[in-house]
Amino acid sequence: MVDFDTGTVLLEKNADEMMPPASMSKLMTVYAVFQQLKEGNLKLTDELPVSEEAWRKGGSKMFVELGSRIKVEDLLRGVIVQSGNDACIVLAEGLAGSEQAFADRITGLAREIGLERSVFKNATGWPDPEHLMTPRELALLAGRLIRDFPEHYHYYAEKEFTYNGIKQGNRNPLLYSMPGADGLKTGHTEASGYGLTASVKRGDRRLILVVNGLPSMNARTQETARLMDWGFREFDNYALFKAGETVEQAEVWHGEARNVPLVAAKDITATLPRSARKEMVISVAYQGPIAAPIQKGDPIAVLRITASGGNFAEIPLVAGADVPKLGLFGRMLASAQSLVFGQR
Repeated sequence: MVDFDTGTVLLEKNADEMMPPASMSKLMTVYAVFQQLKEGNLKLTDELPVSEEAWRKGGSKMFVELGSRIKVEDLLRGVIVQSGNDACIVLAEGLAGSEQAFADRITGLAREIGLERSVFKNATGWPDPEHLMTPRELALLAGRLIRDFPEHYHYYAEKEFTYNGIKQGNRNPLLYSMPGADGLKTGHTEASGYGLTASVKRGDRRLILVVNGLPSMNARTQETARLMDWGFREFDNYALFKAGETVEQAEVWHGEARNVPLVAAKDITATLPRSARKEMVISVAYQGPIAAPIQKGDPIAVLRITASGGNFAEIPLVAGADVPKLGLFGRMLASAQSLVFGQR
């Protein structure tokens, strides 16, 4: 379980274990399509042909017709809402020529966005011993989908989609029972058990949860709802510093200024257990004095946030101003003062 805005991990168990993600890996297929839309290489109104391989694919289906052409937007809804394996293959073949080529492409794309271990052997999550992801990387992928494509993310909140006269409901149980739930994807195979990559937003907070290996749909529904409620109830976000705000001054060595302001490069918010808020301690660490020259924006210090003995976050602080280096005479004088008076 991860806080979307701060990236703080609220709960983890076997988060880095490679596992079969089943249909949750369709998030990567959709990410690749969204990217093509954003880059202008594809349009929602473009139509892609249905091959016999796509038409014959088993498992969950959108029920495409052999030889037909389907709009990209309908295919996306077929993947996101209906979990259609056939829709995934139509998109994969349309973008890369074959499902295998598409799998290779999205494995490469995964590396580009920070998924260092995920391996995709198909577009659907169909069982394959080498088609594997970790819960942590699924959570990262979910966050990237929401952050990178806000214009398309709304599809994940759709509760039903009708295609070819067949209406199917979204398999995400939280959409029907939990306020603020707006995504993302379920998964199930015999090898993976029942899983869900979920996102819920309440007020200004969004939590992302990944679970897998549960024994039944009921267990998946109950456990994910329980964990989400726990995350919102027990944790909160606390605003500490605004972007550009000075946190502390750092001592400078051989600079035209004696000190340089340490500022927040972006808004700094801490995600903490509500019970630990009063015990929160903020400290700044840097190797000082910092040798000039220093350029504004250089990362030169770290803000540490701790509570109850735990280290909750380490956030870079940057130089808030340029500090040129002293000339030769100035450096000699500064060194002499340091030796005689202990000044820097």
